[in-house]
Amino acid sequence: MSEKVYDLEERTFQFTKSIRMLSKKLPKTPANIEDVKQVIRSSGSIGANYIEANEALSKKDFLFRVKISRKEAKESAYWLRLILETNDQEFSSEIKTHFDEATELKKILSAIISKSG
Repeated sequence: MSEKVYDLEERTFQFTKSIRMLSKKLPKTPANIEDVKQVIRSSGSIGANYIEANEALSKKDFLFRVKISRKEAKESAYWLRLILETNDQEFSSEIKTHFDEATELKKILSAIISKSG
């Protein structure tokens, strides 16, 4: 993910898409299969919950959904770190880029929560 997208719905979509593309490249070890399933779920939940937040009927519901998105971004970073530390160097740069994006999304969502709370 070289170019930053400032529409957060689009940015979270691109992040999820890039996680799926990465999953196709990683070795199909038992650990990778399970870890990739987890990161696919959590990465998809970031954007899905953010879209739900934008359709929220109340401020309380908005904050609830954004907090879920932030939680899923933290979880995605966790799984990506695990994948990074248990795979060959061949994939480390790409995985690190995804880890950094998950961390950045978490920070953005935290800022939204702080400003909305």
